[in-house]
Amino acid sequence: MRQLFTIIRLGGIFLVMSTVVIFLIIRLESYQYIKINKQLLPKTQTALVLGAGLSKNGKLSPIFKDRIDTAILLYQTKKVETILVSGDDGTTTHNEVNPARDYLLTQGVRDSDIFLDHAGFDTYSSMYRASEVFRVTSAIIVTQSFHLPRSVFIARKLGITAYGIASDQHLYSFKNNIREVFANVKAFLDLFYNRIPKYLGEEIPITGSGYESI
Repeated sequence: MRQLFTIIRLGGIFLVMSTVVIFLIIRLESYQYIKINKQLLPKTQTALVLGAGLSKNGKLSPIFKDRIDTAILLYQTKKVETILVSGDDGTTTHNEVNPARDYLLTQGVRDSDIFLDHAGFDTYSSMYRASEVFRVTSAIIVTQSFHLPRSVFIARKLGITAYGIASDQHLYSFKNNIREVFANVKAFLDLFYNRIPKYLGEEIPITGSGYESI
């Protein structure tokens, strides 16, 4: 029994240390590409907005709307040429990307400049599909600060010249930061094993028209 407890204890220590190391690697490799001021960002092909759910009435959740509004500012100031919204469209009752498109249109974004990724079921899938399906080579990732390091890290490891800007406009639950600790480990494993998302499909180049992604 003592040997069993020792093995369990050592295993626990190893898991904790591995989690901390992965957390630090992701932070250290991504921090230089994350900007507070949008004026410090270079021009890129697209603003990549990661889905964040809908409210009960089917409209954008507050956290999702913050991301979309930030992307609109990048578009209006010519930092990006297009906006790519990646989210979960896995069921007939849950579609994150179409409400985002409707909102973007009301804010003056040209419909041909709006690209929709209907199979961005997680951050890794969104980045993988941005590279392989939408052929994105450069992007400004738009999400909250707690989510940015992992997002930028994954995108750059998948070959996208990615930068990040925080869309923080409100206070968010601290549980998001806790969740990121474990999500970092998953991201590391996804990259290590070169996981291929379940859905890919035909290419929809970001240099073309957003109509093709509706």
